[in-house]
Amino acid sequence: MHNSIKQFALFVLLTSALLGACKKEQTIVFGVNNMGISEDKSNKTKKKNGAEYISILYTNLYQKAISPNQLYKTQNVLYSIGDQDVANEMLLSNYFNTGSIIMPSNAIMRSDIDAFVVNTFKRFYLRYPSEGEKAFLKQYISKSNAVSVEMVYTAFATSKEYQYY
Repeated sequence: MHNSIKQFALFVLLTSALLGACKKEQTIVFGVNNMGISEDKSNKTKKKNGAEYISILYTNLYQKAISPNQLYKTQNVLYSIGDQDVANEMLLSNYFNTGSIIMPSNAIMRSDIDAFVVNTFKRFYLRYPSEGEKAFLKQYISKSNAVSVEMVYTAFATSKEYQYY
């Protein structure tokens, strides 16, 4: 009988320990703000070759892929010009002169400069602008009525960052 009292006491002790350890799960909420996280793509190191530059520029401006035949012809013309920076500027000027580039109007740019700046960075640099870049470009556009969408697109397409991946 002494053994059964010990076993009963041990059973009661273990049962009370188990029951005391069981608690309802608590939901703990931390004061953390949800943030959109994006990869920093501003440190590009691989230079685009001629075909890549032409193809990517065409796609950015016309929002469709360039045909292989047109890419070949454009590439041959650019190679015939010695200074590739001048050649790229001539190509860009030619594209703007076609009048069929898909881009917002100047009125749309000025109606929501923040969205225009973010969309332009995403379109040309495949990244979001830093707060400093966004503030600078927003101020630059709002301070001068002479700034057009074509001017901003030209600046992005001829920039050093655009020459690299």
